[in-house]
Amino acid sequence: MTAEPVTTAPEDVPVPDAAPTAQDVTRAAERARAGGDPARWPDKLPVRDRLAVLFDPGSFVEDGLLATAMDAALPADGVITGVGRVEGRPVAVIAHDFTVKAGSWGELTCEKQIRILERADRDLLPVVYLVDSAGGRLTDQMGFFPGRRGASAIFQMQVKLSGRVPQLCCLHGPSAAGGAYMPAFCDWVGMVDGNASMYLASPRVAEKVTGEKTTLEEMGGAMMHAGVSGCGDEVFDEDWEAVAAARLLLTYLPDDFRSPPAAAPSREPEREDWADLVPTDPNTAYDVRDVVDRLVDEGTFFEIKARWAQELVTGFARLDGRVIGIVANQPAVRSGAIFVDSADKAARFISLCDAFNVPLVFLQDVPGFMVGVEVERQGIIRHGAKMIVAMASAEVPKYTVVLRKAYAAGFYAMCAPGFEPRATLALPTATIGPMGAQASVNAVYANKIAAISDPAERAEFVAARTVEQQADINLLRMGSDLVVDAVVEPEHLRTELSARMVDSDRWTRTPGRRHHPVSPV
Repeated sequence: MTAEPVTTAPEDVPVPDAAPTAQDVTRAAERARAGGDPARWPDKLPVRDRLAVLFDPGSFVEDGLLATAMDAALPADGVITGVGRVEGRPVAVIAHDFTVKAGSWGELTCEKQIRILERADRDLLPVVYLVDSAGGRLTDQMGFFPGRRGASAIFQMQVKLSGRVPQLCCLHGPSAAGGAYMPAFCDWVGMVDGNASMYLASPRVAEKVTGEKTTLEEMGGAMMHAGVSGCGDEVFDEDWEAVAAARLLLTYLPDDFRSPPAAAPSREPEREDWADLVPTDPNTAYDVRDVVDRLVDEGTFFEIKARWAQELVTGFARLDGRVIGIVANQPAVRSGAIFVDSADKAARFISLCDAFNVPLVFLQDVPGFMVGVEVERQGIIRHGAKMIVAMASAEVPKYTVVLRKAYAAGFYAMCAPGFEPRATLALPTATIGPMGAQASVNAVYANKIAAISDPAERAEFVAARTVEQQADINLLRMGSDLVVDAVVEPEHLRTELSARMVDSDRWTRTPGRRHHPVSPV
């Protein structure tokens, strides 16, 4: 792990003339709890205050408080580890102390983190990472870098835990160099605007290597990662907001891969007025989150990666108290077509839901995958395949709702009937086909249309053929041929889905199937 340099050298601490007394040990523990001086960072919440937001009062039990106690300059060796409770559930934590050598990692910093991750693996505990670290401590490079208990072992444990227990990251400050992979291996990353950053090399190092001049915010800031790279899930103004969001997200996830998420009391949806919400014209935009608001329990939609690949909406919610995962095309952004990033976004979220036994609801209004030279060169086929593999291999109960258009391979990727959803439902506004009726006419009759010289005659011919195409893919035929299992009026959709989910409550995984990790974006 290549590290950003930490310039402050360790203080020399004289070797005591006599064996330490119990009072010496008590003082050392007090120094470790106090950490460094947070006054230099007035816009940051001290690390133990962050823990107070995360855990139920009085529930945190700390490990390794006296690490490096013989060096007064390294209280707790710059990291706090232990187990506390979140709404009564045990949760492990790694919290970097930015007041101690900028939260940098030394030998015992790594050892403490490895030990708590080993405990999380042994006892199947969710892990929350409160990351605020300048990277490896170069004054202890042989301690943190090359050995079996160095930084690489931390990443090994994170990968081992992936898909076994939830791993959530609150990024409060830098996550530099190889340490940037700690958030990358987590299931969710909340970043604090203005303070959080993720980068493999600082702007200064990047300029020396590549010659490009940039800023830390432009290259690795919160908004960049949440909106451009996709490495961040959400951006927050304050430290406590990121921690509170992680605490809330834990309520949507089980303790481990063996259990379903806990149910909660049902709430009515935020809104119930469906009139004219989904336009009949396939080219008219609307916000699919308005559909979500009418479908799920009020105030329960927890969107994932809201700023990234916005043509697809993903997130957790509750439906009659049950946790569900939603994958929805967004007609308000780029017509809801699937691009390279949105395919990755879907694949990652589907993998997360499948790992932790969250049923999936697909809301289809998709013109297909985006086409053109640019997306082909970006590997749209390869990325689309990732999405389809994640969707097809997910064993959790899946439900498909065709809101309006469902065209081309987009219909497939959003869980078409051939991919074994528990049910394929359709609103009366739904149309399913290889492409839209007019586009189909233009493709099939291109030469004949071009040969008609009279504009009025040409328009009449196209209109007649379009009606024929619409008749071929109409909703009654889709029901008659068992493409859809039911056509549901919008105001009954919530009840229909809820009833079908009750019927699948006895679902279990294929015997002997091992857990799978949650693939990075």
